[in-house]
Amino acid sequence: IIRTGSNTPVGTTYIFLLHEQNKNKVAVIDPGSSSDVVDAMDKLGFDSLHGILNTHHHWDHTDGNEHLKGKYDKCVVYGFEGDRRRIPGIDVDLKEGMSSELEDFFGEPVEVIETPGHTVGHIAFYFPNCKVAFVGDTVFAMGCGRLFEGTPQQMHNSMQKLVAKLPRDTTLYCAHEYTLSNAKFAVTVDPKNQALLARFKKVEALREQNMKTVPFTMEEELNTNPFLRCQDQDLKDCIGMSSVSDDSKVFAKVRALKDNF
Repeated sequence: IIRTGSNTPVGTTYIFLLHEQNKNKVAVIDPGSSSDVVDAMDKLGFDSLHGILNTHHHWDHTDGNEHLKGKYDKCVVYGFEGDRRRIPGIDVDLKEGMSSELEDFFGEPVEVIETPGHTVGHIAFYFPNCKVAFVGDTVFAMGCGRLFEGTPQQMHNSMQKLVAKLPRDTTLYCAHEYTLSNAKFAVTVDPKNQALLARFKKVEALREQNMKTVPFTMEEELNTNPFLRCQDQDLKDCIGMSSVSDDSKVFAKVRALKDNF
């Protein structure tokens, strides 16, 4: 995990460097900063970058694409087919489902999961053999991404898709350190949730020491993320939606409350 940008408007961002040891290939996920990637490569002794995987087109995930392609001549950029015009340097178009291109690269299955909401062209990368998913700005610890392009219904559907596809012990890597802020909001809409209150204390202690809270598991999110608990009666009672049976409407209300928190 490369931690970068603590003084930028988006705060601390995480870039993920992956090393496929059998083929000795190196890939990076969402390189918002090329210099941080190059520094990490040098420290680890990697002299070649073979792939860039982008979850979506936003600058803080793609700013390093073209510089890295220029520096490492074997580097190939993978991104969602619908964002070809918005992802710098894209070479390989990806779509929903198991990716033969990424399986060839990593030597193991990789599933591309379309997760529109934060942007309309957002995707996640799931490695089922090791139960790891890179979810970009869709799921955060105790939160979800802002809806810059998509609708609450789309984001709710995307998060439920991930719940359906990913086992509870899947490790999730999101792209930003928003956990403490998310926790402070979560306890206002789900104050009776003992698992959430306990996690809040744990996160406060970690952040006081400037320690990261990423990654986390799907099970932790199911237990403590208000955007994945829209069916919970205590949460609905708290936000004045006690009799609402449509979880997507509850989601929209929680998202609106978070936007104004």
